[in-house]
Amino acid sequence: MKRTVSILLFLFLLLTGCGGNTADGTYRQISQEEAKTMMDTQEVILLDAREQDEYDSSHIPGAILLPVGTIDEDTAAAVIPEKDAVVLIYCRSGNRSKTAAEALAGLGYTNIYEFGGINTWPYETEP
Repeated sequence: MKRTVSILLFLFLLLTGCGGNTADGTYRQISQEEAKTMMDTQEVILLDAREQDEYDSSHIPGAILLPVGTIDEDTAAAVIPEKDAVVLIYCRSGNRSKTAAEALAGLGYTNIYEFGGINTWPYETEP
């Protein structure tokens, strides 16, 4: 019985330690509705992780282009000067934005939120 309780406690601690806490090198995935609310109610840095031609064809107003393949310490610092800035990131379908969010979290950014792709964005876009 004690062993079962110990194992359950260990598993609980292990699982709770794997959550979406951005302070430990991870990022948080949020809905597009949550992202829109954040954009409307607080200061955020909005990043588009696609390529230049995709960005030029359509992007979310206020988005800054930071292609996932170019993310390193220097390129990230150029658009995100503070490591604790709130950063929202998207791409076309959600794959590159996840990779970009992981890269930024790995560089020490602590408030990274990934919300999928522009393909399903129900709000305003601009060319």
